[in-house]
Amino acid sequence: MKINAIIVEDELNNRNNLSNLLKNYCPQIAVGAACSNAKEALKAINELKPQLIFLDIQMPGKNAFQLLQELEFVNFEIIFITAYSEYGIQAVKFSAIDYLLKPIDIEELKTAIDKAAARLEEKDANRKLENLLHYLQHSDKAERRIAIHSLKETRLIYIKDILRCESQNTYTFFYLIDGEKILSTMPIAHYEELLADYGFLRCHQSHLVNKKFVKSFVNKNGYFLILNDGSDITVSRLRKDFIKSNLIGK
Repeated sequence: MKINAIIVEDELNNRNNLSNLLKNYCPQIAVGAACSNAKEALKAINELKPQLIFLDIQMPGKNAFQLLQELEFVNFEIIFITAYSEYGIQAVKFSAIDYLLKPIDIEELKTAIDKAAARLEEKDANRKLENLLHYLQHSDKAERRIAIHSLKETRLIYIKDILRCESQNTYTFFYLIDGEKILSTMPIAHYEELLADYGFLRCHQSHLVNKKFVKSFVNKNGYFLILNDGSDITVSRLRKDFIKSNLIGK
């Protein structure tokens, strides 16, 4: 599968380096343009209709996210590129979109391209980019969504609707307030990191709960959290003090 792509990177050396890596190691990528800023990128996107964009997050003038919000339609895959492990990455992680840290590792580049190619084939790209734009446009945490990889699709779920998460080997079950249960192919540790600022507490190696749905903390032949739906979730002895301090401040 040949993939039409453009590169958006403000530094000439980085543009040339990525172009050479793609030419030498990723023959399925056809680079139609190499842009140095958001203005050039907008022109190239409108004229070339790329399937894939290698997009530097932090650029002079408009950054990558501001560029995306100017587009009327987002119908391509993106691999973000950044020299910083923190800048903008939280939004990208929430939307399950790939990113590469500079200097670019060849094997990581190949892996990201393979995943992008698969998503192009299964028409999954738009949902992830849709969620990224939704994240950027909603500063209110209550209105943010998270992209969940299931076995056959990517689901976009409002964080406020997640009751709890439960580990199943390297997978994670999401339990929603309407009773729906969704299986994610990502481990629970991935979601613990993403949801930490949204009131989710890791009470056990297998359980992550939304504390706003905790009804009571029980100490009876062990420690448990009783949730609003009636489920009782085990609290490990190692985490009981952490859970108590977060729930009742003691």
